[in-house]
Amino acid sequence: MKKCFNGADILLPDFTKTDAKKWAVVACDQFTSEPHYWEAVEREIGNAPSTLRIILPEVYLKETHKRIGDINSTMREYTSDILVSHPDSMIYTERTQSDGSIRRGIVLAIDLECYDFKKGAASLIRATEATVVERIPPRVAIRRDATIELPHVMLLIDDPDRTVIEPLSADNCDRLAYDTDLMLGGGHITGRFLGDGAKEAVTNALSALIAPEAMEKRYGKAGLAPLLFAVGDGNHSLATAKTIYEDIKASIGAEAAAEHPARYALVEIVNIHDEAMKFEPIYRVMFDVDPEDVIEKLSAYLTSLSGEADEQTIDYVSKDKSGTLKALSPVKTLPVATLQDFIDGYLKEHKDAEVDYIHGENSVKSLIGDNSIGFLFSGMGKDELFKTVIYDGALPRKTFSMGHAEDKRYYMECRKITK
Repeated sequence: MKKCFNGADILLPDFTKTDAKKWAVVACDQFTSEPHYWEAVEREIGNAPSTLRIILPEVYLKETHKRIGDINSTMREYTSDILVSHPDSMIYTERTQSDGSIRRGIVLAIDLECYDFKKGAASLIRATEATVVERIPPRVAIRRDATIELPHVMLLIDDPDRTVIEPLSADNCDRLAYDTDLMLGGGHITGRFLGDGAKEAVTNALSALIAPEAMEKRYGKAGLAPLLFAVGDGNHSLATAKTIYEDIKASIGAEAAAEHPARYALVEIVNIHDEAMKFEPIYRVMFDVDPEDVIEKLSAYLTSLSGEADEQTIDYVSKDKSGTLKALSPVKTLPVATLQDFIDGYLKEHKDAEVDYIHGENSVKSLIGDNSIGFLFSGMGKDELFKTVIYDGALPRKTFSMGHAEDKRYYMECRKITK
């Protein structure tokens, strides 16, 4: 079996000289309709070195081309003056979340040759949700001339016996990488470099997860294409890294690309069975619509369905009222899939309408105005994820979120992606 992960030459600031709390900021795809959050980040950071200067929060995605030059120049500045290399490293992380629970993970590099985000993929690393190809070009524009990458990608492993991450602790790690509170309700994070023995143990345990007998035991069928890593967060960022790598390979040839740093992507792996891992639904808010028209048409759509899935309910909230709609005979298994099919069709007929994908009920309600409507629904159990991806392929886009927005990965580590 081809190995699809390695240690990485990880870049970090010297945190005796750089304020770690100001350095780390939350994933760029959070708070996309809440510019006040990112304005608060600006105030928190001031003039200190920060990952905010080398990422593009998606709330500013329409300003991509205006901001890219500054991002790339700051990357070069930080590589020269701020970042220190830690060769062939893996980092064990302990993240204290907003509810006080501790999520454990390992930062390492994955081989993009082993990743495929296309529908029906049978690769070792797969997307869990449908990839919206229209969302990739602006991210490609940001990454194309970037000299370093920062991961907010979190990959899941299905390790019910807790053989990979859970045996790690401060006792079998080499030295501290960072230990800091995170700004604006992000909790706390500690990272420790793995020693050679711990890296070997992690490698062996990961390999054991995709042995044929282990796959058959977990998923009830022999001969399944092994799935080691399923994308939990950062699906489009990882798809962007893959797109850039394939462009490089087409340009310089497969032999030269095999040694190119862009072949790899820095990620954090997390066990789906970690008690701190909570799956939350990602809700929908539609903007520039007539709420009454949306409710009427959604009700008619749900009534028209004649599938064999279990009954589903979808709650709506507008400025003037709220309520619940039912699909008695839905075609799709998940309420989010049923709703997304309706929204996709509605947007095609109403060109001015827009939809955003929102974490948290309170955030949905805070965004409701005269010409908007929000939808709330029950989510998917995390134990269903791997088996669903293996048997049915990728889920609808933005099906689930791993916890609250504040608990998403904060940018910390960097890695060089140019020669």
